[in-house]
Amino acid sequence: MVDAVSSMSGRAAPRRPWWLTGFGGGLVTALPVLLIGLAVMMLAPNYHQNLAATAAINLIIVVGLQVFMGNSGVAHLGHSAFVGLGAYGMAILATPVMMKRLSIPNAPLGLAQVQLHPLLAVAVSLAIVAIVAMASGRVIARLSGIAATIVSLAFLIVVHSMFLHWPALFKGNQGFFGIPQVVGLPGVLACTVAVIVVARLFRESPNGLQLRATAQNAQAADALAIDARALRRQAWLLSALICALAGVLYALLAGTISPRIFYFQQVFMTLAMLILGGMGTVTGAVAGTLILSIGLEMIRSLESGVTVAGIELPAMLGLSGVALGAVIVLCMSLRPQGICGPYELDEMLTRALRRFRGGR
Repeated sequence: MVDAVSSMSGRAAPRRPWWLTGFGGGLVTALPVLLIGLAVMMLAPNYHQNLAATAAINLIIVVGLQVFMGNSGVAHLGHSAFVGLGAYGMAILATPVMMKRLSIPNAPLGLAQVQLHPLLAVAVSLAIVAIVAMASGRVIARLSGIAATIVSLAFLIVVHSMFLHWPALFKGNQGFFGIPQVVGLPGVLACTVAVIVVARLFRESPNGLQLRATAQNAQAADALAIDARALRRQAWLLSALICALAGVLYALLAGTISPRIFYFQQVFMTLAMLILGGMGTVTGAVAGTLILSIGLEMIRSLESGVTVAGIELPAMLGLSGVALGAVIVLCMSLRPQGICGPYELDEMLTRALRRFRGGR
C-alpha cells in the first residue's frame, strides 16, 4: 500500500540503508575471491596455496590503499610503511625468546625477553600502527595534490631507513626469522573477505560519500561545511590499519621478513594493481589484483628463459618491472578510471539485470 501511494505521488521508493548496501555489496565483491581461494585450497598443491595466500595479502594492501586514495583522490605512496610496521611489530612481539636472543639480543626496553601470544601481538601491533597513523594523518590531512604525495613518499623513506639503521630492534638489512607460522590460506582468505566488506562499508557510509565529494568539488564541500581534514584522517587511519593487517598476516605466513619487502617494489606493484582495476571502487582493487597477480606470475616464468615451439628464449630479467611500469602508463593514458570504472560489482550486475529485463 505504501509503495502504491509512493508511485502514485511520483516519489521513488526509499533507498536502502547505506550499511545494508555496503555489507551486501562487499559480500558480492568478495565472492569471486572466496570462490577462487576455496578452489585453490581444494585442488592446488601447497606451493600454489602459498602463492594464493600471498596474492590475497597483496589484495588486502590494495584495498587499504583504495580506502584512502580512492575516496580522497590524494595519491598515496607510503602505504607499504604501514605494512612493514605491522610485520615487524609481529616479529618483535611474537617471535620466541630463544630466537630473539640470537637475532636481537640488545633490543631496547627488554623486548628480547618478551613473547606474546600471536593474537595479543596482533592487537598490540595494530595499536602501535594506529598511533603512528593518527600522528602522521594530522600532517597528511592538511595537504593535497603533489604535496601530499611527496610527504607520503617521505614517510615511507623514513620508516624504511628506521628498519635499516636500527639493527638492535629490526636487524637492519638482514632477515628477521623465527616468527611463528600460524596462518595459512584459510586465515588469510577470511581476513581478505572481512577487509573487502569493511572497505565497502566505509565507501557507502556518509563519511565516505562526503570524502569523495571533497575530492570531486572541494569548494562545494566547503560551502556545505564538510570537514575534509577530519574525513581524510579517518580514511588514513582505516587505510593504515588495513595495510598493517596485511603485514601481520605476511609475517605469520612467511615466518621471516626483511626491509626490502616493504619498499618501492611493493609500492609500485600494489599501485599498479589499483590503477589497473580502478581506484574509485573496491571492485577495481579486487579486479586489478586478481588480473595482475596472475599476469605477473606468468611473466616471472618467462624471466628465467623458456622454450616456445622449439625456440629457446633468452632470460629476460626485470621483465616484471617493465610490465608494472607499462600497466601504470597505459592505464593512466588510455583509461584513467581503470577496468571497472566508477561502478561496483553489485551495481554492474544490477544495471545488467535492468537492461536484460528492459530488452525482453
